[in-house]
Amino acid sequence: MTDREQLTELANKLFIYTDSRNWAGLQNEVFNPMVFLDMTSLGGSAAELSAQTICEMWAEGFKDLDAVNHLGGNYLIETANNEANIFAYATATHYKESAQHGKTREFVGTYDLKAKRVKKGWRIYSFVYHLKYLSGNVDLS
Repeated sequence: MTDREQLTELANKLFIYTDSRNWAGLQNEVFNPMVFLDMTSLGGSAAELSAQTICEMWAEGFKDLDAVNHLGGNYLIETANNEANIFAYATATHYKESAQHGKTREFVGTYDLKAKRVKKGWRIYSFVYHLKYLSGNVDLS
């Protein structure tokens, strides 16, 4: 596969493995051991975290959801010197069957991902999410 194909697959794995809660796959095939994570557009602060910590945080955040579905695309990929920038549009839909005020919430935004080539292939070492808007039952109450 070309670098572009490998990087597109890396971004797809990020979303697919997150949806299927394949935390081992994210840690072993997608993330660098340490990742700069910036999701401040949703609140909180940016920090460099271990891939394991990120997966634990996401597992906790998804534990009460019945389904999560990311759709990514419009990838713009630039590579130079074993480094890559991946820009992506994505939507994330969260579904909770027991919610009383609407069963879904949808996040619409963009991702700025940075990856580097390591012995095992490309790995994401920087993850920045920019929320455009959030709709639906935001609290899934």
